[in-house]
Amino acid sequence: AMADPSSFASPACCLTRHLYLRCRADFGARALRGTVALTARAEREALRCLILDTRDVQVFKVTVNGQDAQFAFGEKHSFKGTPLEITFPNELRRGQEAIVEISFESSPQSSALQWFTPEQTSGKKHPFLFSQCQATHCRAIFPCQDTPAVKLTYYAEISVPKELVALMSANRDGEAPDPEDSTRKIYRFSQNVPIPCYLFALVVGALESRKIGPRTLVWAEKELVDKSAYEFSEAEAMLKIAEDLAGPYVWGQYDLLVLPPSFPYGGMENPCLTFVTPTLLAGDRSLSNVIAHEISHSWTGNLVTNKTWEHFWLNEGHTVYLERRIGGRLFGEQFRHFQALGGWRELQNTINTLGDKNPVTNLVINLDEVDPDVAYSSVPYEKGFALLFCLEQLLGGPDVFIGFLKAYVQQFAYKSIVTEDWKDFLYSYFKDKVDVLDKVDWNSWFHSPGMPPVKPTYDMTLSNACVALSQRWIQAKESDLGSFSSADLKEMSSHQLIEFLALLLLEAPLPLSHVQRMQEVYDFNAVNNSEIRFRWLRLCIRSKWEEAIPLALKMATDQGRMKFTRPLFRDLYSFDKSRDLAVKTFLEHRASMHPVTSMLVGKDLKQDQ
Repeated sequence: AMADPSSFASPACCLTRHLYLRCRADFGARALRGTVALTARAEREALRCLILDTRDVQVFKVTVNGQDAQFAFGEKHSFKGTPLEITFPNELRRGQEAIVEISFESSPQSSALQWFTPEQTSGKKHPFLFSQCQATHCRAIFPCQDTPAVKLTYYAEISVPKELVALMSANRDGEAPDPEDSTRKIYRFSQNVPIPCYLFALVVGALESRKIGPRTLVWAEKELVDKSAYEFSEAEAMLKIAEDLAGPYVWGQYDLLVLPPSFPYGGMENPCLTFVTPTLLAGDRSLSNVIAHEISHSWTGNLVTNKTWEHFWLNEGHTVYLERRIGGRLFGEQFRHFQALGGWRELQNTINTLGDKNPVTNLVINLDEVDPDVAYSSVPYEKGFALLFCLEQLLGGPDVFIGFLKAYVQQFAYKSIVTEDWKDFLYSYFKDKVDVLDKVDWNSWFHSPGMPPVKPTYDMTLSNACVALSQRWIQAKESDLGSFSSADLKEMSSHQLIEFLALLLLEAPLPLSHVQRMQEVYDFNAVNNSEIRFRWLRLCIRSKWEEAIPLALKMATDQGRMKFTRPLFRDLYSFDKSRDLAVKTFLEHRASMHPVTSMLVGKDLKQDQ
């Protein structure tokens, strides 16, 4: 078996199959404290020990089948954490199971958790907690085999202050007063589909819900719940299309949770409960492709899972492919091609930033001594999608290719796989088209940095207006600036505005006079759509417009979605007039930022200690 370079666990020796968590969320101490009981099965004869991943977790006691067991921490690694070695009182035969119960406490600095004071929430009255375990942060909550090669079911009982609600990546299984503390309540959860540890998730806060579909509640703080219910009302339609494309939805409930603005991602596909950023709340449902993306993960990622993070493209490339197929069903094939081309440009932009010789721009990466959070980029999403889109065009079109995708999900459901497994299945499914497949430059696609060896064909219908307008601005002389007016945007959708700005960001910076004129005629400063505002502010900072500095700093700190916050801080750092202020602002906000965001922005601004 291929070892996972991001984990200390040895699932080839011993496999954890179920997890029973009982813990309390202590907002005063900023700690989760309790016990985790792992059902472990020996995968070889005469097994004497189990190695688990941990990071900044205290362990007080370990028992195996109720008997006290010896345990010891190994050497601490800079980002992988510290292996925990548990010695069994009696050796296990192959196939024998044991219950390993660990009494633990997480650290206030846990990289998996963000704790909020009441003042940091929308409601200002109650504290809030959320977890983000992908890629390797579950080990910063409790000891576990923190590798996507291992899948387990779980049951959890979480004690929280009784005025708060707890939710998890599982089906809700009731609530009761805490017998040990009348000010608290215990919420119970059950996840009966085996999942990798990175899909373990917990949130605690003053949350309310609205029903928006037969299997969907939207959860948010009171201030945002109605807006969220409107924004995400397409969820059930998207679920039905996804089931038609990929097969039955096996998870029961599909709820959505809107997190505080510091949530570091657009969305996180936690089973039964997708987590999303409030930056999706544009008011017009125009950013709902993120919901289609997280829904699609219910098949690609959550059912068929990358065995190590080196094969992350298997999760993300297929999910972007399904997301865009859903968009195509809802808004037409031209729209799917428009989104696909936008993705190609996003890939160009990422490779411009990272460098076309950078090994993290390979589709399949090497994570030996590389932190997955540092390697994270749009490459597995957009290079992965581009490969699948090329294959669709090569092998007979969308209807033929979706047959493959559905069979692939069926073949590998509940398993964890590597790229070779995917490629072998592709060849067996298209056994009559091996000659076509053999013409693909697999080595370049998988193992070369930079842009892919081949570009798919895109329908340009919806892109042409964006290209034409961006070219007008790029070619305009000072004397042409009077020819622009607000009428230029009359026929353009918000998706096309995003694309127009993205095209300008791929070029050399516009003269300052041009962006000032653009503000005069288009008034982009008044636009609150996060994707438009983000690109507009980058454009201004790159053209050295000093008036945009406070606006860009405000966006970089009012929310913490890394897609926005990192490039804004990087651009502010690159501009001599804002560099010192960018560093000062980061240092002021660092303590209240999400731990992963603060680590990565710190690296970007050369402030990492």
